[in-house]
Amino acid sequence: MSHHNILGITGGIGCGKSTVTDLFAKLGVKVVDADSVAREVVTLGSPGLNAIVAEFGREILLQNSELNRAALREIIFNDPEKKHWLESLLHPLIRQRILELLNSNNEHSAYSILSSPLLLETDQQQLTDLVLVIDLNYQTQLNRAMHRDNNSRQQIEKIMANQLNGEQRNAKADIILNNDGTLSDLAEKINSIHQRLTKKFPSTRKQHVD
Repeated sequence: MSHHNILGITGGIGCGKSTVTDLFAKLGVKVVDADSVAREVVTLGSPGLNAIVAEFGREILLQNSELNRAALREIIFNDPEKKHWLESLLHPLIRQRILELLNSNNEHSAYSILSSPLLLETDQQQLTDLVLVIDLNYQTQLNRAMHRDNNSRQQIEKIMANQLNGEQRNAKADIILNNDGTLSDLAEKINSIHQRLTKKFPSTRKQHVD
């Protein structure tokens, strides 16, 4: 399996990750989202979900037999051993699925993207060649996150306290993308990053000779 060039993208809550990855996707770059993979590995009937039910019992399910995420979060938030058990189950499943998706056909671009809120907190960063961190000032981040999720300031600050802070994150970045500005500022920055990366990464595309 050929290894494609992978750009990891991360940032704190409210940093505009999906806006950023949507803009890359418009440029023809394949985006794999670790969050949606994390949901996928515990969907109805999946080995992941079956293992969770075997461990926690059927009360971990909603009426429709899907995973009750809130209940599971509550349990692991208060029980480090259960948290460890869950991570040992899910991280390899998530990693394997991410790799499958990243390595599946990507003829259009010199690189693919792995977008993950926990890129730098987990071994997911080992899957990437370069890391891009979306940075914005604390106040903007707080306002956007509160606005987006209708969460209270306390909830957001609690989440932010659990994530790496901006400085720690930026220290691990190959590229820092500031997202304090407007959407058109952002699009312009992403275009120029894309141009740079396309030159930097040797293309895995087959050359067509007409």
